[in-house]
Amino acid sequence: MITTIPNTTFQIREDGEWIEKSTDELFVGNNILFALPGAFTPTCSSTHLPQFDLLYDEFMGHGIENIYCLAVNDSYVMNAWAKELGIANIKMIPDGTGDFTRQMGMLVNKADKGFGYRSWRYAAVTDDKNIKKMFIEAGREDNTADDPFEVSSASSVLHYLRAGE
Repeated sequence: MITTIPNTTFQIREDGEWIEKSTDELFVGNNILFALPGAFTPTCSSTHLPQFDLLYDEFMGHGIENIYCLAVNDSYVMNAWAKELGIANIKMIPDGTGDFTRQMGMLVNKADKGFGYRSWRYAAVTDDKNIKKMFIEAGREDNTADDPFEVSSASSVLHYLRAGE
């Protein structure tokens, strides 16, 4: 299993401009990364992303500095999705090419759903670029599960952080 965040640069659209942000810039200090199959999809939109935003202050109380949401979507889609959902606290990371997701070992082919390559659903607690804990949904190895959502939720990650105190 991967133990460090891979070296990657993301193309991000901010304030009408394209900027590049590397994993070295983003993953400084204690952070949470959660990845999901795609913007505007049912579980991702109704529960996964909103739950992390709703519990943001509690995460900050456990020493978390940033929470990142990543999907194999472009920056335009990620920004529109966050705006539509009224996401105030979560930083969106577009992995449009899937390079980061591939290096994480989480790229899966969802062609049977018409999606193409997407991220498997997971969450990670990091200290700088070191992965302290991974929360990976079952079925990734053979991509047999439809879209499980059991262990990568905000409440699961919070449970882990609370237990560590």
